[in-house]
Amino acid sequence: MDSFPDRFGSLDDARGFLAAFVTYYNTMHRHSEIGLHTPASVHDGTWRAIGARRQQTLDHAHATHPDRFRRGRPRTPQLPKEAWINRPTIETKIDTGKTA
Repeated sequence: MDSFPDRFGSLDDARGFLAAFVTYYNTMHRHSEIGLHTPASVHDGTWRAIGARRQQTLDHAHATHPDRFRRGRPRTPQLPKEAWINRPTIETKIDTGKTA
């Protein structure tokens, strides 16, 4: 993924770049706060199978070379109950008094 530009030549340039960036961010970039999964794999549920395969690989590596793992058997990162980019403050959660 190219670095984020300081400026765009046009609105169409910005839209094209952002479309590619959002696709990359959601489908290819692994996020540490969600167990090194992509947002897409968390949303579609494939993170379970991916995590199981990762754990099999770690188990095999540990069984083959336990001396490399001083802290014992490695575990894949767990998915958190919640993950936020910008966690809402308590003020944004309070009902504004408007009715539906």
